[in-house]
Amino acid sequence: MLVFWRERLVFLATPKTGSTSIESVLASHASIAITRPPQLKHTNAQRYQRFLAPYLGDKTGQDFPMTALMREPRDWLGSWYRYRQRPDEARDKSTRNLSFDDFVRGYCQAAQPEFAKVGAQANFLAPNGHRPVDHIFRYEQMPVFVNFLQDRLGTQITLPHINVSPVAKLELTPQSEQLLHDFCARDFDIYASLPV
Repeated sequence: MLVFWRERLVFLATPKTGSTSIESVLASHASIAITRPPQLKHTNAQRYQRFLAPYLGDKTGQDFPMTALMREPRDWLGSWYRYRQRPDEARDKSTRNLSFDDFVRGYCQAAQPEFAKVGAQANFLAPNGHRPVDHIFRYEQMPVFVNFLQDRLGTQITLPHINVSPVAKLELTPQSEQLLHDFCARDFDIYASLPV
């Protein structure tokens, strides 16, 4: 999470959307840069509004709009699946002996197995009953997001490629594809509503 005091902007680091690359370039421009541990780095909209927004508002008398990225939901899960295939991943979270189809089916269970507990972008960006992130951009259109940040922050930005997940097959049966769309309907709806 990055807080830009002068520009009145907060960047929320949605997991698996290039936040490490963004933070590596912009942390030095931010007044507050929370880049670790992951529980704080990936502060969601609800936690930001509950804990940090009131403090910033009290000190400035102003609101700090939030911005974040959202990845196409199937691709987002594919990134998690690939990320958890790393050799150093804890055994109960590892996906090395699972197909992507197995991973998605686990994710779509009410009681998710440990390897599939990765949260949901909809809950991160637009928690029920709370203000959603003000400016959400598609991860797949990173140049549009970069242009927004450059205009808002008044600086040139060139993003490096870091923390890239390994390559893996991401095949789903038609049944699993439908299960995913049903289970993640809110994620797909939010993503579809974003400007192209």
